[in-house]
Amino acid sequence: MFSKDDSEKLRKEFWTSFGKSFPRKWLLYNTKIKGVAFKFQADRKKACVCLDFENPDEVANLLYFDQLLSLKNLLIENHLPEIIFDDEYLLDNGKVIQRIYVPFEEKFSIHNKNTWQQCYEFFVASMTEFEAFYYEYETVIKDI
Repeated sequence: MFSKDDSEKLRKEFWTSFGKSFPRKWLLYNTKIKGVAFKFQADRKKACVCLDFENPDEVANLLYFDQLLSLKNLLIENHLPEIIFDDEYLLDNGKVIQRIYVPFEEKFSIHNKNTWQQCYEFFVASMTEFEAFYYEYETVIKDI
């Protein structure tokens, strides 16, 4: 088991190491759509690349999510065949959001440095494809 301090240090080291290993400016929160952001997620049991819809205006979230849902086949066929669309994703804090994500299918724990490199490679490959799709259909996505 790791103490809270040790766990926090490992998380910080994980993200710092990722940034240094793959220095690149990612799209992330710069979608120019309020409450819509790409994210890298990693914890003790899993990792994923996701697009979260967390606008305080629930109707806006649903409209953007539906707009992406209409492009689902293009996203699957041309970029990310393993993508998952979840219109009721439950966050650890109990909040329910809409999330589109690609899970890292390998064994992973942020506490196990031996799993980091594979996760980093997954992050780069998946987010690159996700961003390419977003840029390709950005005008369609924003047209609600």
